[in-house]
Amino acid sequence: MTDPTFPADVSAARARAPEAELRAWLALALEACDVADAIALDHFRRDLVLERKPDRTFVTVADRGIERELRARIRAAYPEHGLVGEEYGTEDGDAATRWFLDPIDGTHNFIRGVPVFATLIGVERDGELQVGVMSAPALDERWWALRGGGAWRRGADGEARRIRVSEVGAVGDAQLVYGSYRDNVESGILPGFPSLVADAWRDRGFGDFWGYALVAEGAAEAMMETGMHPWDLAAPLVILEEAGGRLTDVHGERRIDGGSSVASNGHLHDTLLRRLREADA
Repeated sequence: MTDPTFPADVSAARARAPEAELRAWLALALEACDVADAIALDHFRRDLVLERKPDRTFVTVADRGIERELRARIRAAYPEHGLVGEEYGTEDGDAATRWFLDPIDGTHNFIRGVPVFATLIGVERDGELQVGVMSAPALDERWWALRGGGAWRRGADGEARRIRVSEVGAVGDAQLVYGSYRDNVESGILPGFPSLVADAWRDRGFGDFWGYALVAEGAAEAMMETGMHPWDLAAPLVILEEAGGRLTDVHGERRIDGGSSVASNGHLHDTLLRRLREADA
């Protein structure tokens, strides 16, 4: 019987750079997140200047300030690398190595004073994600991974602990999380979502990056979202896979540009995909 999870050797085999190079990218991402955390907390629960982007979503001065800082640091260290960011678009998109940047994942939480927001950084080499960092300063937590190095979480005590997905193998025993129940239903691409959630042991709307973190550390079995962008999923994909889980779009394709995501502990993944696509599941 094949292992339904994402085994460590499979994830390690997806490394596209020497370990020393991967660790250098991770070190830069972690240092950049230290700065991003400080900027975010300096604006959190303060009077914010809000703007609406052309797609009608909100952006704050913190979003833009953080992404500018991230871009400047990456450019200074690796001028030949490409950048793909939520606020300032793509630079050198054909580069072999690209950095995916989400300065504040969970902007609406940030605006409303909810501490569930994070800076996300993912590094890709030759089309394969290599490094991922998710830093949530208001929660005082951070998650990271690199190919072959495992997935890790650091909490308020400052100690780094290796994390792994749960062993739960039945929907009736699973905790399922999602970004927005309404958005998932109205998307039309998850017709089986309501009945799947109804059959689960427990469900909660832990959206944005936090749902992926909960799956990676074994606190939940699956995270399901629609309306996703590559910068939303680049960091979570590496962390989930290094924790032994899986992340695909709703069609089962392992990609970050499919507009939807199903992240799981692996044991439930095929069942989730089948049930989500079946209206009368």
